[in-house]
Amino acid sequence: MVWSLIRRGRTGSERPTPGLPVPGRCEPGRHVLATERLLLFTPRTRLDVAAALAACADAEAQRWLGTRADQVLPDPGVRRALLEWPPAGGDGRRTPPPELAEPYVPEPDGPMLLVCVRRRDLRYAGALELDPRSGETGGWLAPDCRGRGLGTELFGAGAVLGHTHAGLMTVRAGAEPENTASRTALARAGFAPDRGPRRHTLPDGRVIDAVWHRHDTATASRCRGADTPEPAPTPEPDREERRTD
Repeated sequence: MVWSLIRRGRTGSERPTPGLPVPGRCEPGRHVLATERLLLFTPRTRLDVAAALAACADAEAQRWLGTRADQVLPDPGVRRALLEWPPAGGDGRRTPPPELAEPYVPEPDGPMLLVCVRRRDLRYAGALELDPRSGETGGWLAPDCRGRGLGTELFGAGAVLGHTHAGLMTVRAGAEPENTASRTALARAGFAPDRGPRRHTLPDGRVIDAVWHRHDTATASRCRGADTPEPAPTPEPDREERRTD
């Protein structure tokens, strides 16, 4: 595996618990929420992260996202295979390769990444990101999930994540002026036009025109997921290792 986003996450010592995450049961460092048709949660396995990357690696998505080259999965066959695997707990009859079944532990100081699956068939649908420091959110949908109104639910979930999970009064999102699909979805999700830099540099270095949107709330709160997870205990050496001569 050479995808840097996967490598950046730490590998946990325990396997994910059976079953999919339940909305309302966030844990320190991990969030879960749901819309009418989507379930969104902090990745639990490397498969979750790989599927999130696969959902946005096509040329149409990359026109707007400009993901760094080392995070783009170039092989369409690999992308399709990743998106077809059920997430852990979604289908006990199929298990991914061992390297993808490894637990994924996100970095505590990085942006929040939530993978999303369709609730009707538990297939990967895309991902949502939120930077709790800047309040900026963004997301993407897999090719077969576009054009179905799911973008509105995805951006609405970004607002909920910011307001009721991260404690943000304002959540912002940027888009290219020509990206009418994203701008329409943002408007339908309750985002209003906002001021912001007219030029924006994408992760791959491209500089694009940008328009900005904001979603405000009168009250904000934080969930348990906003708490910093406790570090895993360091195993104590056995008696032979502790003994000194």
